[in-house]
Amino acid sequence: MTVGDLDLDACSREPIHRPGSIQPHGMLLAFSGSDAGAPLIQASANAAPALSLPLAQALGQPLERALHPQIATAVRSFLAAGPVPSRPVPVILTELPGAGRHQLLAHAVDDVAGDRVVILELERLDGLETDLLDHVYPRMREALERLDALNAPTDLLSCAAQEVRALTGFDRVLIYRFDADWHGTVVAEDGNGRLPSYMDLRFPASDIPTQARELYRLNRQRLIPDAGYAPVPLVALPPVAEGATPLDLSFSVLRSVSPVHVQYMRNMETASSMSVSILLHGALWGLVSCHHHEPKAVSYAVRSACDLIAQILSVRIAAVEDRRDAEHRIALQAIQARLLAAMAQADPFIAGLTEHPDDLLRFANASGAAVVFERRCTLVGDTPTEEQVRGLVDWLAAQGEPEQFETDSLPALYPAAADFEGKAAGLLAIAVSKLHASYVLWFRPEVVRTVRWGGDPRKPLARDGRGQGQGLSPRASFETWKETVRHRALPWTAAERDTAAALRHAVIGIVLRKAEELAALSRELARSNKELESFSYSVSHDLRAPFRHIVGYAELLQELESDRLSDTGKRYLNVIVDAANSAGTLVDNLLHFSQMGRSELTPVSVDMNTLVAEVRETLAPDTAGRAIEWDIAPLPTVRGDPVMMRLVLQNLLSNAIKYSRNREPARIAVGCEDRPTETIFFVRDNGVGFNQAYEKKLFGVFQRLHRNEEFEGIGIGLANVRRAVDRHGGRTWADGRLDKGAIFYFTLPKAGTAKPDLRDLDE
Repeated sequence: MTVGDLDLDACSREPIHRPGSIQPHGMLLAFSGSDAGAPLIQASANAAPALSLPLAQALGQPLERALHPQIATAVRSFLAAGPVPSRPVPVILTELPGAGRHQLLAHAVDDVAGDRVVILELERLDGLETDLLDHVYPRMREALERLDALNAPTDLLSCAAQEVRALTGFDRVLIYRFDADWHGTVVAEDGNGRLPSYMDLRFPASDIPTQARELYRLNRQRLIPDAGYAPVPLVALPPVAEGATPLDLSFSVLRSVSPVHVQYMRNMETASSMSVSILLHGALWGLVSCHHHEPKAVSYAVRSACDLIAQILSVRIAAVEDRRDAEHRIALQAIQARLLAAMAQADPFIAGLTEHPDDLLRFANASGAAVVFERRCTLVGDTPTEEQVRGLVDWLAAQGEPEQFETDSLPALYPAAADFEGKAAGLLAIAVSKLHASYVLWFRPEVVRTVRWGGDPRKPLARDGRGQGQGLSPRASFETWKETVRHRALPWTAAERDTAAALRHAVIGIVLRKAEELAALSRELARSNKELESFSYSVSHDLRAPFRHIVGYAELLQELESDRLSDTGKRYLNVIVDAANSAGTLVDNLLHFSQMGRSELTPVSVDMNTLVAEVRETLAPDTAGRAIEWDIAPLPTVRGDPVMMRLVLQNLLSNAIKYSRNREPARIAVGCEDRPTETIFFVRDNGVGFNQAYEKKLFGVFQRLHRNEEFEGIGIGLANVRRAVDRHGGRTWADGRLDKGAIFYFTLPKAGTAKPDLRDLDE
């Protein structure tokens, strides 16, 4: 067999709860039914001392005839007292002729057909008479008093290990805790030095397969007095023996264990073992694991006492962890309340999250955070770059926009994160908008740590002296094996995940309320805009003729009466002509602006490369004699109204030419960026720029940031740009720095993704 041939899942599929055999330190009898007439259907091959008939004859006989009279009387009284429980309970202590003293335990299971089966087990007590309840109780009471006096988890665990070893006499007692991946770590230990210490060592999840962990959860106790035992088979009554499912021994105290586990014990140099499960809220938290260098039996009374200690330990641990979790959640909820209060007062509301950066980071115990809302990205603390964050958001959106996402190993899921795992190996993200890819993200850096394993966890195959595989086998070595764990951050706690989800719901509520307010406002503004458009169209149309008359008659007056006019009169006439021309241009632009809102879109395929070239040719007179370096990137073909797209590019390029005329050379770039739902276009120049604080004013009607003496214009071009882009369902914005240039952006949605943008309605 080669490693490639090895089925590493064989252990996890082994039906260990139906082994068809028991350990030899006792006898097992199974009856079909729970009354005195129930027939014996299965028995262990060594059960003769408990029967009144030879085993072959006893099978099929009713309980009262099959059992030894002394046992039959006790069992009959036990069955008459009420339903048989599903967990083993003691019935009597009995002396069997030639077999010694035994404790009789009983429990019931349902077979595959749903019929009730009562299982009787007689566990040998030879040499264990001092381990019965009356001897165990005083020691157990002292142990419970010691545990009750402690509060720190480490002290509780150490005390429990000490008390279990004192009760049982095992050479070594370990307390073994499972993590989220079911790897186990030894968190407490008590021993006499005969066996090596495993304190702080980690063991892989494969050491205790899934179905074994489930058995530990169901049946809290398990004893193997001698790892060198020969299993005793169960003998069944035909036709049960013919291809039927073996008896379910999940709760049996004598159940035979997997040969792989027996070999595992031998490799650990332990001849006997006992385990008691520790459950928290019904889930398997860990094990109390006991080992002895030599074969060793432990009575049911002692095992029950250890089980009680484990249950009390679990209650105390649960209390400590629940208290810490509650305190953590209360602290997080207080931070959440402050963040929501800040959002309620902020404008825009999402800015409230970043106005209190310390709270935002403490909320998830993170080293960095990012708020990406619509097109804006705000970084807080130690984070990847804005470009890397935007790439991460695009990746999250491509996953189907999960409402919440968390991982402590982002590079394993998103390979690009390897470039910034020092800042963001761990990610917790919540989606806060359905309309746009908007997220709040928290980051944790990579934490490099060394894990000490109890042996190399990667050795599943035993080999002979020739190097040939012998089959599935547990690890043969438990020498400390160190592993350096990289590319991982500290994991997110349940409290952090839950409160992040609660914050998401609260933010979504705010977003929806704002959306409702905006919808109502947009309806009112749409009505007002319609009225204003009609008014502006009517006024601008009616004013065009008077202004033309003023210009015409003033020019005629200059031509016909210039000889009679003084220099002052001529200057006044020139002022009148210039003012009337400006007013006429303003009226024409207003009329154009009004018509743009009223005209129908005619979307067709528009080659943006061709359109830019045509606009540059139109603007050639404005660039004559100028030193301009153009950087025009390849542009895609889009769906849009060609007249409006020409207007957009003409206004943006005209502004770039105008506001960079004091630069030698002027640099103007046109480019784009492809996104899943839209295409972003930009026009960049190295001109005079603007103060970013006034960015919102740029796209309003008649809003100008420069004096007319410096740069001519009436402040309606960018308003036309925004209106044209809005009509296409796109967005517009700008980034600028004084004397450093400016970049103007506009987007066009891709087919099937166009959505109206109402942000210009409050301008």
